[in-house]
Amino acid sequence: MSRLARLAAAHGVCTSYDPAPGRTIRVPDDTIVEVLAALGVDASTPDAVRDALARHAREEAARLLPPTVVVRAASRGDASRPAVSQPAVRGGVPPLPDGTALRVETEDGRTLDWGTDPDADGERLPLGCHTLHAEAPDGRTASAALIVAPDRFPAVRGRSFGLLVQLYSLLSSRSWGMGDLADLADLAAWSGRATGADFIQLNPLHSAVPAADGERVDPSPYRPSSRRFADPVHLRIEEIPEYAYLRGEARAKADELLAQAAELREATLAKDGMIDRDAVWSLKRRALELVRTVPLGPGRHVAYCDFLAEQGQDLEDHAVWCALAEIHGPDWRSWPAGLDDPRSAATARARGELLDRVDFHTWLAWLTDAQLARAQRTARDAGMSIGLVHDMALGVHPSGAEAWALKDFLATGMSIGAPPDAFSPHGQDWGLPPWNPGALAASGYAPYRTLLRGLLRHTGGLRIDHVMGLFRLWWIPEGRPPTEGAYVRYDAEAMLGVLALEAYRAGSVVVGEDLGTVEPGVRGELAGRGVLGTSVLWFERDYDHIRTPNHETPQPLEPQDWRADCLATATTHDLPSTAARLSGDHVRLRDGLGLLAGPLAEEQTRDAMETAEWISHLTRLDLLPEGPGEEESEIRGLYRFLARTPAKMVGVWLPDGVGDRRPQNVPGTWDQYPNWRLPVADGDGRPVTLEELVTSPRMRDLLETVYEELHGPRERRIPAPGQHGGQHEESHAEPEDHPGRVTSGEVR
Repeated sequence: MSRLARLAAAHGVCTSYDPAPGRTIRVPDDTIVEVLAALGVDASTPDAVRDALARHAREEAARLLPPTVVVRAASRGDASRPAVSQPAVRGGVPPLPDGTALRVETEDGRTLDWGTDPDADGERLPLGCHTLHAEAPDGRTASAALIVAPDRFPAVRGRSFGLLVQLYSLLSSRSWGMGDLADLADLAAWSGRATGADFIQLNPLHSAVPAADGERVDPSPYRPSSRRFADPVHLRIEEIPEYAYLRGEARAKADELLAQAAELREATLAKDGMIDRDAVWSLKRRALELVRTVPLGPGRHVAYCDFLAEQGQDLEDHAVWCALAEIHGPDWRSWPAGLDDPRSAATARARGELLDRVDFHTWLAWLTDAQLARAQRTARDAGMSIGLVHDMALGVHPSGAEAWALKDFLATGMSIGAPPDAFSPHGQDWGLPPWNPGALAASGYAPYRTLLRGLLRHTGGLRIDHVMGLFRLWWIPEGRPPTEGAYVRYDAEAMLGVLALEAYRAGSVVVGEDLGTVEPGVRGELAGRGVLGTSVLWFERDYDHIRTPNHETPQPLEPQDWRADCLATATTHDLPSTAARLSGDHVRLRDGLGLLAGPLAEEQTRDAMETAEWISHLTRLDLLPEGPGEEESEIRGLYRFLARTPAKMVGVWLPDGVGDRRPQNVPGTWDQYPNWRLPVADGDGRPVTLEELVTSPRMRDLLETVYEELHGPRERRIPAPGQHGGQHEESHAEPEDHPGRVTSGEVR
């Protein structure tokens, strides 16, 4: 092994990767040098490499403790409720000299003697983020962050089903041109009470980067300004308490904005209408400026002050960035000197000059947090055992608020992506700066902890996009193509430990998006800790047993052979809807966008064969009682199949309930397709409102089919079209009639 390779290995940089079994690609030396530089290691010359290796060896020899120590708490009884008082497993403590004394300062201010024998239990440690002090017999001392985490994540009890929803796409007769948090609460109340659903999985609701002059905002929820705070574009203005107290000219202006919002909504709901996020935010921002003129009452004022104190520096940084972006544009990298540093004197002066605008943005964060909390309460009150499942994007936009505030914890000049594979032969560059693993460890993973804590405030579950990123990420140096990147490893024990701790505290299940290229052992490690995977129907095939020599694609995996620890679904936001799959529309769409790898006729033939194979599979399993040939029944058959698997969670893609043929996102496109801007529509492309959706016979039949396949027949609670009560139909059944339901005080 060369010196450069040894240095790379010492810092978690992989010098090769395997795009396919039996095939290894070597990473260019120039890439390794640039990646090491981003980690603060000079490898620019042979002498620099030699010196860096020697320095690393000296530091390792002298170091008593690493910056962060992660240990797991032993569990007893229910694996979803780790025993807080149990002794910690010492697996994360490095070998120490005999006689080293360990002392722990707990996060609640206590001091515990952890003994001198690393193999002894010592005093029992509580779960949490503490400080570990070590004193060796030779006089050396050291301190480290100590994270005591549950060894398993909160578990799903029983089996459940829920809806997969892109919130922006779900418009009601009251929303302002895109779905909002009041629509979400209404959907939760209806689906929990009327259908027996246990969760609603959402797209990321993260704060977006505002549009620059003459441009539109990036609509992708996976490239946000900040993951820490939700975007106020999701607010329902009329449900802000102060809105009711607008008077005089302010009330007249608000009424004008309501009328404009109605026009925008109708334009979006027209045939071929699209969501105009910029127009929605323009109207809502003007309305919010009016509402802010109404003073808060004493109780509301105290609640706001409590929120400010609780959120602290994170919220202030976010609001300061938003205020500065209003003046200097949305890319902090082009701001005047000094303002690129959140802790500079220039930024402190600017904050003082912009106090009113800073307060405006903290107020928006408070309002949004309150409506998110209401949506989760509504879901639980409606009987959902989980409620909302939020989505955490893999990273953030490099020009946004989070990249500005946490610049010291991100790798400068690097972007996350994917190496070449069968799906993307040229690799992928997602334009997101990665966490710097060394900086994270040195901080005790503080920014990662606060990010998770914020996302888990009002949720029963969290989906982790590209969960493999907790183990390693493909780093691409700025200016290089994705083919010239390298994998960088993270401390997976620490990343998972922090996630397990925060999920336990919130009582939230965790779902990992583990589709695509997954390193061997990762799925096993995640499953062993209780993280659910993601299984998509079309991709689950029996790769171990190809039944015919000439069969290029393995047969569909039998339902009983699916893994249990997963969220099973027919599609995702990046894939065609089920109706488009069955009809072949997705092939014609990709052909029109120039995305097909081969001739149209060949792709259509291959696709038709795959569809016919699935229909034959469903028929053989008696999952098509109505017979093949009718789209609605075939979609129900595919969801019967999902419910027949042992998957703990079954997700119903909401547009499948009305036959929508349009994908929400087509990877590899930008302006060629209206990604992230389409309202839910029927099979003819006519947008469907929330009110129409919940009274749709097709939607009712699909959800009843899934429930009955999972739990058996139930009293019909989904009202037929025109039945009085609609989405407000209430159920008076006892909680016991719904498998998997738990009381609100239990950890799920």
